[in-house]
Amino acid sequence: MKDDGLDRLCIDTIRFLAVDAVEKAKSGHPGLPLGAAPMAYVLWTKFLRHDPQDPGWWDRDRFVLSAGHGSALLYALLHLFGYDLPMDELRRFRQWGSRTPGHPESHLTPGVEASTGPLGQGLANAVGMAIGEAHLGARYNRPGFEVFNHRTFVLASDGDLMEGVGAEASSLAGHLRLGRLIVLYDNNNVTLSGTTSITFSEDVAARYRAYGWHVEHVEDGNDLPAIEASIRAAIDEAAPSLVIVDTVIGYGAPNKQGTFEAHGSPLGPDETKRTKQALGWPPDAQFRVPAEAGTHFQAAAERARARARDWRTQLERYAGEHPDLVDELVRRFGARLPDAWSAALPRVAADAKGMATRKASEAVLQEIARSVPELVGGSGDLDPSTFTWLKQAGDFEPPSLNIVEGGSQGTAGGGWSYAGRNIHFGVREHAMGAAVNGLAYHGGFIPFGATFLVFSDYMRPAIRLAALARLRSIFVFTHDSIGLGEDGPSHQAVEQVAALRAIPNLLVIRPADANETRVAWQVAIETRHRPTALVLTRQVVPTLDPDRFASADGLRKGGYVLDRDETSSGGAPDVILIATGSEVSLIVEAAEKLRGEGMRARLVSMPCWRLFEEQSRDYQDGVLPPAVGARVAVEAGTSFGWERFVGPAGSIVAVDRFGASAPGETVMREYGFTADDVARAARKSLERAKDEARGPR
Repeated sequence: MKDDGLDRLCIDTIRFLAVDAVEKAKSGHPGLPLGAAPMAYVLWTKFLRHDPQDPGWWDRDRFVLSAGHGSALLYALLHLFGYDLPMDELRRFRQWGSRTPGHPESHLTPGVEASTGPLGQGLANAVGMAIGEAHLGARYNRPGFEVFNHRTFVLASDGDLMEGVGAEASSLAGHLRLGRLIVLYDNNNVTLSGTTSITFSEDVAARYRAYGWHVEHVEDGNDLPAIEASIRAAIDEAAPSLVIVDTVIGYGAPNKQGTFEAHGSPLGPDETKRTKQALGWPPDAQFRVPAEAGTHFQAAAERARARARDWRTQLERYAGEHPDLVDELVRRFGARLPDAWSAALPRVAADAKGMATRKASEAVLQEIARSVPELVGGSGDLDPSTFTWLKQAGDFEPPSLNIVEGGSQGTAGGGWSYAGRNIHFGVREHAMGAAVNGLAYHGGFIPFGATFLVFSDYMRPAIRLAALARLRSIFVFTHDSIGLGEDGPSHQAVEQVAALRAIPNLLVIRPADANETRVAWQVAIETRHRPTALVLTRQVVPTLDPDRFASADGLRKGGYVLDRDETSSGGAPDVILIATGSEVSLIVEAAEKLRGEGMRARLVSMPCWRLFEEQSRDYQDGVLPPAVGARVAVEAGTSFGWERFVGPAGSIVAVDRFGASAPGETVMREYGFTADDVARAARKSLERAKDEARGPR
């Protein structure tokens, strides 16, 4: 330790609050807090702009613990700086009902900026946060008023830098020159199973310089002046910065420091005492905060709050000169939508030829963008195919970047600027998903990212974390089935919709036509505490007749009876045909055949399972009467899960194998997606239902 006295006392206070929490829980990761506490201390006492009494302050610096396994370090910091995290919560680390879970959860613990733990995600989230700061500054700052002037700091581990999502995100950040992004790399050369020498021998500094980052190196993780100087140098850079800090995992533990044994298990009672003795801490003291250290942390917190008060004074003056902008910001950060924001959304007349739902989505998206400025996003290099480019919103790029040929969409609507709302993520689906989440964590945005449905597999960890963290992220997936055709099975989604539906708290919506697509976007924009996946077609689908069929607003309930005329002949339906997306028009055609045979067929559009299952039992039974056992579900994806809706007598027309390369209409026909195939399945289901009704013979 190249510093002592009060600094050392405070650092050891952080260390042993974390160690004691892990030891009491008999579970956790003590190694990172012991090694990384000095750099965290320097950052939080010397640089971090935050307000423990107002964790949601707009212009606070964001601190992301990407190495989320070291959560005990973050909880110690939050407690010591006066966040609403009392000592009892540290004592309840990793226990049922506590606000100190094993990995940080943003919706649970005040001061936690991102739900981290799966390595690389926090680093990529931070790129999204830095994009958010740059965009808001470019849009709202005015001469004499820097309303947005904060930084995003990350504490990352060796594992974060090994993960592919970290590489994708770092490459993007370097291209975008996100100079307010600073990553502190806890370079302790140890992972859970051994030293990094068995898996990781690259020159990290050279890699990050190649990305366009500024790189600093601190050779001793206990050298406080060197850490401070490197962070200060990073702050002065126009490029993102990586500060490599060489640390010792489990620092101070006589028998475990520098080994993987300090990574993911408690030190144990004896080794904990030895560690405290080695660092001059009372060996039997637990959850100790010396008065002098407590006073020092309180003073640092007060300095931070003073910066926040100065900012609020500036905001009052800013509001006097730019009241409309402040009103808009208050609305945005309050997650409220503009009045009448959806009034101009297109309503499409009946059209037998129709349009692809990705094209219908484009028309809706442009109208939303005109009235909802917080809508920001982009695609994984697929704008010409996903149709998610906001045509009059400009492109998010460094203002000084000299792009000779421009992007695929040109420079309409403002050109290259951080004020642009179209983010070109490149072929980086995983980083795109995590950066979209970072924008949602930041606040003031409704972010979206778009790609082909089959590539949702590349970004699934980010989608899962969006659902876990209750983020307002929107994921747009086009080319949704074997119906896309010639690109073949590698690009034809089969199991992806079912896989997305399996994620708790995620709305998966597969609209049937242009009007359901409009309502699907309305639901996505209005939904605040969970993400939405919109699943859209490449192929054209008919636009259903609004005069004949029920309003597309039925989508809000997840599933609804589609055909207004189903009971015109009286009596309950003989068979229920259920479908999503492009297959809804197919069951409409099949119903005509069945009705021609004298059969009463009910049509049900089921665009969102989760919304339907959240309705009352009375509503669900009204749509799918329990007495009607003859049911057919039709979806150009795997059959997995449809059993819950069709029951034992039901049939499922689905795809339980990979697709094929041919024109989309041919593939659909060969895979059994014709009106005749659906009608045949209905007849078989009706016979089974009759057999069940007769009972055993």
